Amino acid sequence: MFSNRYIFIYSSIMVVIVAIALALAAIQLKPFQENNKRVEKMQNILSSVNIETTVKNAEELYKKYITATYVVNIKGEKIDKINAFDIDLYYEFKKKAEDRHFPVYIAKLESGDTAFVLALRGKGLWGPIWGYMSFKTDMNTIIGAMFDHKGETPGLGAEIDTKIFQNQFQNKTIYNENGKFTSIQTVKGGAKKDDMHGVDGISGGTITSKGLEKMLFDCLTDYQGFLTKNKNN
Repeated sequence: MFSNRYIFIYSSIMVVIVAIALALAAIQLKPFQENNKRVEKMQNILSSVNIETTVKNAEELYKKYITATYVVNIKGEKIDKINAFDIDLYYEFKKKAEDRHFPVYIAKLESGDTAFVLALRGKGLWGPIWGYMSFKTDMNTIIGAMFDHKGETPGLGAEIDTKIFQNQFQNKTIYNENGKFTSIQTVKGGAKKDDMHGVDGISGGTITSKGLEKMLFDCLTDYQGFLTKNKNN
């Protein structure tokens, strides 16, 4: 029978060995995890301009269609020496408004049109929601949108990451006929067919829908300086 001292020493050694093994595994896997995040981000950006990708071709298509990137501040002024792809809105929103940086991605589409892709981040029912929205050169008409979430309820709020929901945003506008910023509203019970600033809310997912609506309003408000400076009517 083993003594308590033996059991304690043996257990301590095993804990150390397991801890070292886990640490080594984490170090070895980190580059793969970081690359997966990078590829997923490329896929999400391209999805917002209605280009579908796979893990295998995402980087190739990203290089093909994304022709330029840059960073702007809340006034819409370009900020040099910052990589747009490295911007994380989670950290930017912890800063004062005047110190925030926002990424802009420019895509050249097969049609010959240019799309401007803006990043989004907000709060859903159970956690963060995020996405990208692309605009025509009028900086008003939406080309496409992509949304994702962390922990929204399957079949309810989680529906924001489906094409059925996202496709509603195509050709909607964020300014009215008088040039006033309206953003896009998620309408409970369904938006009218001629509503250029509204989409159908998610049935049973009111809180997530309203969280997404707030995300759009807040983030697009932060991009107002950029949108105003770059309108091409």
